[in-house]
Amino acid sequence: MGLDNNDILIRIRYALDIKDEKMVDLFQQGGIDITADNVKKLLTKTKDDNDSDEEKDSEDYMKCTNATLESFLNGLITDRRGKQDPKPGQTNNPERLIKSKANVNNVLLKKLKIALSLTTEDIIDILANAGVRVSKGEISAILRKEGHKNYKECGDKFARNFLKGLALKYR
Repeated sequence: MGLDNNDILIRIRYALDIKDEKMVDLFQQGGIDITADNVKKLLTKTKDDNDSDEEKDSEDYMKCTNATLESFLNGLITDRRGKQDPKPGQTNNPERLIKSKANVNNVLLKKLKIALSLTTEDIIDILANAGVRVSKGEISAILRKEGHKNYKECGDKFARNFLKGLALKYR
């Protein structure tokens, strides 16, 4: 079973104990105007994980796109770290880092590290709490820019364990 963006959103919300109104606020800080009703739809788990299309089309469910997830993570960073003024020559809208399904987990890890002011040691501890042993080098490879020679794709299992570890740390 793959980790989809809705799943990621649900797990972050649970791990950091974020209320619905706060979710709306975080999306807005990330540049998306969304209603509390739509947030509930994004946070709806599908009844079974067989990706059946009739479930996905239900009016109680809304697919979380890469852009939506990234906006939420950007909002979380802004909320936790304060708004950053764009550097000279930089546009107001940050470039999208999530370019494909393949790098969603890497961007997730990177942005949560920034939002929660985590060090590499913190990430290692969080993963250890979830039962995963990992080296500094592995974390550094996952946090590298896509295309770097030492870049390593962050798998779903790794991301799931990181979110599980976050829940253990923050709840």
